[in-house]
Amino acid sequence: MQSLDKSILDRVALQVPEILLPGSQVDLQKWAVVACDQFTSEPEYWTEVEKITRGVPSSYHVIFPEVFLEGPGKEERIQRINQTMQEYIQQDILKPCCHGFILVRRKMANGLVRTGLMVSLDLDKYDFHAGSHAMIRATEKTVMERIPPRVQIRKDAPVELPHVLVLIDDPEKKVIEPLIRHFENPACMAYETDLMLHGGSIKGYQITDSEKIQEIALALETLIKPDGYLYAVGDGNHSLATAKQCWDNLKKSLSEEDQKRHPARYALVELNNIHDEGMVFEPIHRVLFNIDPDKLKAYLQGDGPEVVLVQGSYTEHIRLKQRPGNLAVGVLQTLLDEFMALYPDSKIDFIHGEKSLRKLSDGRDKLGFLLSAMKKSDLFKTVSLDGALPRKTFSMGEAEEKRYYFEARKIR
Repeated sequence: MQSLDKSILDRVALQVPEILLPGSQVDLQKWAVVACDQFTSEPEYWTEVEKITRGVPSSYHVIFPEVFLEGPGKEERIQRINQTMQEYIQQDILKPCCHGFILVRRKMANGLVRTGLMVSLDLDKYDFHAGSHAMIRATEKTVMERIPPRVQIRKDAPVELPHVLVLIDDPEKKVIEPLIRHFENPACMAYETDLMLHGGSIKGYQITDSEKIQEIALALETLIKPDGYLYAVGDGNHSLATAKQCWDNLKKSLSEEDQKRHPARYALVELNNIHDEGMVFEPIHRVLFNIDPDKLKAYLQGDGPEVVLVQGSYTEHIRLKQRPGNLAVGVLQTLLDEFMALYPDSKIDFIHGEKSLRKLSDGRDKLGFLLSAMKKSDLFKTVSLDGALPRKTFSMGEAEEKRYYFEARKIR
């Protein structure tokens, strides 16, 4: 690659990554698995993934599905993940593909197509705290209790495999969409495969030309908001917060010069234009377990915003008590947190899709909440004005439409 004007990249928190991809001996359909924070109440999904990937190279063996985080053998599994990462590098199962970006075309099972761009973002330009004025901001409240187990996994990992989707607000489609013509050039293709378990399919194309990369950075610069806001973390908030925490811990031991060069300062993410037709915002539903549904309903009821309760096929509309917040989901979450503090045996999970919600809420000690999606066009304005949204306010697609692990990058 010809030399780039690094100051242009710095102005938009970009780094050009050295991307690793599976070697030619790897079955790509078995390599790519969905984000680890999906199907957290459906262990049978991950049991099927384990069967599919048993004995073959797969990203499944270098991630920790959250459904298993509370189970036995956590320390041993983390050690095995880091060891497997090292083996994958040594055996060329993961090998350097390009110094550049990867243009990603994801076709979902429902026919929608989403286009993204794999880049590295500067974690020193990211702040996940509510009210942040950083260039890169979280879109939802970060639950700090969820960070330590993720830090334990990442702090000694030699590589990262991201499922983070970061949004840009580009209504004129100046950044990613002009690159789509690269899909017509077979010489640029980096990979192509179907995805397991109703994930659709994916293609990746290399963007390595320095002039083109500079054009991307300059186009991004035109999107910076007056308050410095450019990137909204749409999916993988807690994973990126973990990368930030690991970097903040590490850089204390580094000189100022080493901090500038260290690979852990950056995180590999997929950029998406919020105005992409394939970018669909779905609601994230709730289900509470180990509760008395009548007590919960009595606790919630008031004269505030309306929500829909479900218990299997049963449906009921109720109005909530008043609590601070402009969104019904925020009021509901505040009330649920209050209730769970009173009843410590209760548990909550966040569910994608009405079908899964009704299945998981079907029982005498369960109650589900069927929510509506927010308008994606409101996201940047809402975060700028109000700070991070209530946790689990929206999802970019349903579970199978989340990012599948594919690309990797060395972080040490």
